[in-house]
Amino acid sequence: MKAKSRSYQHSVEMSAGLCAGLGAGCAAHRLWGQRLAHSRTTEKLQREYDAVVIGAGNAGPGAGAAYLQQAGLRTAVLEKRHVLGGAAVTEEIVPGFKFSRASYLLSLLRPQIYAELELQRHGLRVLPRDPYSFTPLLEDRSPPRSLLMGHDMAQTQQQIAQFSQKDAQAYPKYEAFMGCLVSAINPLLDAPPADTAALGQGSLLQRLRALWPLLQTGLAVGRQLPHFYEVLTAPISKILDHWFESEPLKATLATDAVIGAMSSPHTPGSGYVLLHHVMGELEGQRGAWGYVAGGMGALSQSIARAAATRGAHIFTEKAVCRVLLGTDGQAQGIVLQDGTEVRSKVVLSNASPQITFLELTPKEQLPEDFVRRIQQLDTRSPVTKINVAVDQLPSFLAAPNTHDSRPLPHHCCSIHLNCENTHLLHQAYTEAAHGHPSSRPMIELCIPSALDPGLAPPGCHVVSLFTQYTPYELAGGQLWDEKTRNAYADTVFDCIEAYAPGFKASVIGRDILTPPDLERIFGLPGGNIFHGGMSLDQLYFTRPAPSYSTYQTPVPGLYLCGSGAHPGGGVMGAAGRNAAQVVLRDFRRLRWRQ
Repeated sequence: MKAKSRSYQHSVEMSAGLCAGLGAGCAAHRLWGQRLAHSRTTEKLQREYDAVVIGAGNAGPGAGAAYLQQAGLRTAVLEKRHVLGGAAVTEEIVPGFKFSRASYLLSLLRPQIYAELELQRHGLRVLPRDPYSFTPLLEDRSPPRSLLMGHDMAQTQQQIAQFSQKDAQAYPKYEAFMGCLVSAINPLLDAPPADTAALGQGSLLQRLRALWPLLQTGLAVGRQLPHFYEVLTAPISKILDHWFESEPLKATLATDAVIGAMSSPHTPGSGYVLLHHVMGELEGQRGAWGYVAGGMGALSQSIARAAATRGAHIFTEKAVCRVLLGTDGQAQGIVLQDGTEVRSKVVLSNASPQITFLELTPKEQLPEDFVRRIQQLDTRSPVTKINVAVDQLPSFLAAPNTHDSRPLPHHCCSIHLNCENTHLLHQAYTEAAHGHPSSRPMIELCIPSALDPGLAPPGCHVVSLFTQYTPYELAGGQLWDEKTRNAYADTVFDCIEAYAPGFKASVIGRDILTPPDLERIFGLPGGNIFHGGMSLDQLYFTRPAPSYSTYQTPVPGLYLCGSGAHPGGGVMGAAGRNAAQVVLRDFRRLRWRQ
């Protein structure tokens, strides 16, 4: 599926499928669709800034704005929606229930951003999870087995040993191996990709300096380079088959290689997506994922406060419709949908490459080959996100609830359903590749209210269902209408019911976001949570296109700073921070020449 063109102004709407009727014991507000209050700047929009940032999503632009403002550039951030954060938002869709509507877990945010922007001082509180992964099985035994994994290696090995003693012994070595690769990749995340143009000019020292991040990675990998290469290029199923024999363990680990990607565990290159999802950290714990207290919107608010404290102006409901260009082709600001012009010396776009270059920038100002490459970006998405309000905790056959219905350790985990073996994941992918929503989809079920009870009324919970595979375009020209969305959600709920009987009866309301919904509401091209596939042909030197991976674009003064730029998607902030460094470097060069 190729990227579909959409206007930058997307309507804000609730997805179909909200079910009325509040369950017993759940206090609720009277108004449906009430939104959370969000802080924003009290400043008036000025007609001129040094820098204008389009969009306030992915944690990056707010961080980038903070760095630019701190360096002395008068900076404004313009967000089209009523709420800051892009996909990292908290919204009260069902009264009394606060959902992380799109992004729902935190790990990838760069530690430098935590420290440099003092996010804890600005209200950020992260709730680590340990254990962090729970995979219950459907099998003919009572009770069914399950796999519970956490940071205590001995306990995790005991869990794995249920399925294979050999795998239990191999797991610490596997973790150490992956940790080595992640450590090697780390230097590449916090700097622009090597400038290929600089490699053909300048002194030997300048050329080596351009290659330094790559050299660091090569030195860190050392003799492991062939194995590193294999992880990057091979199907994750091949890598996992080398290490392990038990299917529940392999399927559980494989979910991180395919999550958010229209690919199977048997797809070559799926190993990098696994690395991408284990390269984060929380409180010094590598690979840890946690919930943000108050939902993901609280992260966006803390970054916005950090930027505003430094003097940046941040606005919501300011939809940009065009990048202003001067007669020399230089970016000179933006035009809002209401016709307001805001002039600036530079423009940074957090919108996807498709929106930035195919809708906001006059195509005649862009090289034909560049436009063609942006049009051909792979933005296929398998994701349908379903947010659910329930009046009781799910009780799993493999780990039943206690009589007091208090959350148990596994309720705080990412709960993997339909993950008994990698064949199930491949089968789900194959159905979607032929245009049909999976009949037994891969489900990652999270219950953030198990650790953050303030997200729901007393006795109730919010449930996040990250599901795949669902194609953007359905077979036979069928549309993702209300009937189709609800039919798929019913399939998901039927699957959950098999693992946790009583789940369907506990549902109060639901919010269904298919790939077209994710595109329309959050500006994710094709519904892709990464702004484009994280395949090797769309990473590093080639993200978003060859020769334009260093945040600069064919338009002087226009920079890309979102998930469509290096190092890719996730609530990471790296692209915004790196892009700000490039902008400041260019400003220094300009002043030196003057």
